[in-house]
Amino acid sequence: MKVIILQDTKNVGKKGEIKNVSDGYAKNFLIPKGLAKEATDANIRELKRRQAADAEKRATDKASAEILKERLKTIEVKVKAKAGEGGKVFGSVTSKDISDALKEQFGIEIDKKKINVESPIKMLGEYTVETKLYQEVTGEVKVLVEAL
Repeated sequence: MKVIILQDTKNVGKKGEIKNVSDGYAKNFLIPKGLAKEATDANIRELKRRQAADAEKRATDKASAEILKERLKTIEVKVKAKAGEGGKVFGSVTSKDISDALKEQFGIEIDKKKINVESPIKMLGEYTVETKLYQEVTGEVKVLVEAL
């Protein structure tokens, strides 16, 4: 029996695949548990329509990430931190500080987990920080750490 896999299933297949499995396995396990549905013509058309819509959404998301990447090249984010003598920052500037400053100064929301600070920023000055915007799209933003 041909079925459309609805969820990744070990030893059967990944979500969205059409697989040929035994009738008993499909009727007694996969379909009742919601892991698969029968591959009728209508269900196959629905699957292809959904896959096309997902591909289109991924393409628009990637395009908007590319635009954001170009915008980030022109931005210099200013982060204020308490500092002592010699420009040494008390504590360090974290990805959360950078994320908050981006949102406050430019209205750009980037999750703190997607901002990659290689080593802790513990001195005043200018740094370049990498951000993961989308799959295979990474941008860089300049961070200027200033004293309060």
